[in-house]
Amino acid sequence: MQPRSSLRLITLALVAVAFSTLLASPAITSAQQPYKVIDQWKIGGEGGWDDLTADGQAHRLYLTHGQRVDVVDTQTGKLVGAITGLHGTHGVALDNAGKLGYISDGGGNAVVVFDRATLATVATIPAGTGPDAIVYEPATHTVWAFNGRSKDVTVIDAATSKVVATIPLPGKPEFAAVDGKGLIFDNIEDKNEIVRLDARKLKVTAEWPAGCEGPSGLGFDVAGARLFPVCDGKKMAVVNAKTGKVLATAAIGDRPDGAGFSAAHKLAFASCGEGVLSVIDAAAPGYPTIETLPTQASARTMTYDASTDRIYLPAAEMGPRPAPTPQNPRGWPPIVPGSFTILVVGR
Repeated sequence: MQPRSSLRLITLALVAVAFSTLLASPAITSAQQPYKVIDQWKIGGEGGWDDLTADGQAHRLYLTHGQRVDVVDTQTGKLVGAITGLHGTHGVALDNAGKLGYISDGGGNAVVVFDRATLATVATIPAGTGPDAIVYEPATHTVWAFNGRSKDVTVIDAATSKVVATIPLPGKPEFAAVDGKGLIFDNIEDKNEIVRLDARKLKVTAEWPAGCEGPSGLGFDVAGARLFPVCDGKKMAVVNAKTGKVLATAAIGDRPDGAGFSAAHKLAFASCGEGVLSVIDAAAPGYPTIETLPTQASARTMTYDASTDRIYLPAAEMGPRPAPTPQNPRGWPPIVPGSFTILVVGR
């Protein structure tokens, strides 16, 4: 038989362990909770949209929106300004000094540089034809604008705002991602490929099969060296970023255009135009789809803010689909004016 004092000490120890477990459990539960739409911000205005970029430190969201870039305060969901006078915007890249932003102005065949404090335009740099995806490469302090129609990439020295190279690509580029150490990866949509580019050598150093057809959005697990292109056929491929080997294929929603990755939670995301956000467990064997979150039809692009574990998706109400015409061969439905909205996903 244990002495009464020893039993009391054991009991107190067990109570302390149970209490500490109870305190820790909400955080564990929170990390395992599914994502949900927690807010909707009505932006309004007219025209279509493309990519968007979150600046977690400054609590800002940059939305390409027709001939302008809208800027939203992510703490209030309110518009705080816009960069205007553009011709057809597609993407926004941000430098790592917190000072400048770069817009791919596809309609103007240019990259527009703006001051992030004042939102004033400070330079307009000629690019190739139809610049679309755009990224900032921090190791070389260069900006890479991927030109969809001329099928090349314009490389800009951020210090001088001068073009330092134009690199031919094997096909039509889509979304791109950087490793922060001088490598850039880009989807080649019409060739079902991923290319690797060296920012110091200024050339393509590898061409790999994407593992699926029509790759558009591209998530990137930098630490794990895995690329996540999202494709037609409701597929997300998983590609080794060192060797180009296709590791797996995960199931996602239809008509994806955006992708992201959470390093903290080892999750890959695909935003799909059918109106779902697919969440893939990138730490589990087989890369299972652990959530298919209803969003809104047309919510095809996304950006992930790692600082808040939130995903932002633009969407709008669409009118009736018209019959195809020479001007609109795919019969895209019109956007209902004033319906442009940002969906905020979190947990």
